[in-house]
Amino acid sequence: MHDAPAIAVSGLTKRFGDVTALGGIDFEVPQGTVFGLLGPNGAGKTTAIRILTTIIRPSSGRAEVLGHDVAEEPATVRRLIGLAGQNAAVDPNLTARENLRLIGRLTRLPARRLDPRAAELLEQFDLVAAADRPVRTYSGGMRRRLDVAAALVSEPPVLFLDEPTTGLDPQSRGALWELIRQLLREGTTVLLTTQYLEEADRLANRVAVIDEGRIIADDAPGVLKERLGQTVIELDMGDEARAAEAATLITTRLQRAPGREGPLLRLAAPDGSMLLMDVMHALEGDGMVPRTIAVRESSLDDVFLALTGHRTEDTP
Repeated sequence: MHDAPAIAVSGLTKRFGDVTALGGIDFEVPQGTVFGLLGPNGAGKTTAIRILTTIIRPSSGRAEVLGHDVAEEPATVRRLIGLAGQNAAVDPNLTARENLRLIGRLTRLPARRLDPRAAELLEQFDLVAAADRPVRTYSGGMRRRLDVAAALVSEPPVLFLDEPTTGLDPQSRGALWELIRQLLREGTTVLLTTQYLEEADRLANRVAVIDEGRIIADDAPGVLKERLGQTVIELDMGDEARAAEAATLITTRLQRAPGREGPLLRLAAPDGSMLLMDVMHALEGDGMVPRTIAVRESSLDDVFLALTGHRTEDTP
């Protein structure tokens, strides 16, 4: 199984009664990479994670971890994976050291490895100073670091992180990002679900955009942004009526339909300076002067908006 993808998903569906949470998704994650599953709440990200980690069974389709079918070989798959979900898996009344030793015993780590492994993870996740304090006294960032450490006690080759930085302040989020990069350097495969577009852009080798239970794009972040256009122009027209009028003028005169969001118009192109000149020329004859103009590089936020017509709910 050495050459098998770390994760392989084909035609995966999940229905809960009349509700289709996953509508037949396909993707592969090569070993030693970070794969981002990007989408808003309710898109199907957590359902996919729960199937891949053997918590629930798929309705149809196939999912494998390192060549092992998650539905047919769940015990084997569990030995190969770690999971840090949205809800903390640690006991708040135990200390960090006690939590890590307990999880070591539950995952059948040899007794001689319990204390050394706990010490390694406390050092790696910068929790040594608080190692013997009850977890209920920890900050949110410390709790999330301990969650990830707990998922790594058995040194799994594949790690699932379900929205690991939700609710964290920017400093704690940045610290956790660096830990994920360190795991990647050590050869761990990471599947990361997130609503944070910047997070996927910073961490993932490849990103699948999921919306309403279906994958609508799957590629490297840079390729997705290039597909949209390297440069984005934003025009603030002041109000929605003027934005609608300006959008009609641009569409008619340049044969390009801008995206519109309230008073904002948005266009993407490989050559932003030439496009900006053309747009201003199209508008100036009718006195449609924008209140403000911004020119910037495209982001995954722009890609998601262009693909779905809406933003993720919690983009910071």
